[in-house]
Amino acid sequence: MSVKQYKITVPSTTANVGPGFDVCGIALSLSLALDVSIPTDGQGDELPVITYSGLDSDNVPLSPYKNLLTRVALYVLRSNGIDTFPRGVKIHAHNEIPFGRGLGSSGAAVIAGVLLGNLLGNLNLPTERLLDFALMVERHPDNVTAALVGGFVGSYLRELPPADLAAASVPLAEVLPEYPADAGPDWGKNPPQAPNGIGHYVRFGWAPEIN
Repeated sequence: MSVKQYKITVPSTTANVGPGFDVCGIALSLSLALDVSIPTDGQGDELPVITYSGLDSDNVPLSPYKNLLTRVALYVLRSNGIDTFPRGVKIHAHNEIPFGRGLGSSGAAVIAGVLLGNLLGNLNLPTERLLDFALMVERHPDNVTAALVGGFVGSYLRELPPADLAAASVPLAEVLPEYPADAGPDWGKNPPQAPNGIGHYVRFGWAPEIN
């Protein structure tokens, strides 16, 4: 069986930099890395097989309906008219980002999931659209934007028309529902759609002394 191999690497981040509370974020050197294998013949297990290594790996659920990476990926797929994962996908995640230490571990997982969905669906979404999906899950843009685009960035939520604001404000439980133990491929097929242009960001330069 022939497979294609891909790698997704998402940096840790720090946010609330100086006066930039909820605005400024910086990508750091620690990372969450995914090695993704996709069979070219469409054969294999119906759901992705997930393995983990690195920090806090013993605390991460491996069910694709419970794991944050694959839940976000499935949300992106279904938002783009693809109901299921490709068959035979294998994902190995290696995590260097400690949980609960202010280094953006959840933001990195959300971005990795968005990028995974973009890859599995062969969607070729632009960065701005990837950010829309991330902001449906993580409502503060500072960490996820820095994780997505890298470097030192300032980000904010746009003022949206009332209908788009309502769509972007649906509870997280509707965006990423808790799948029941007997969840199957037909459960939760119609997620709320992400409006276009939820967030905006600006890249900042570095002082030469920092490099």
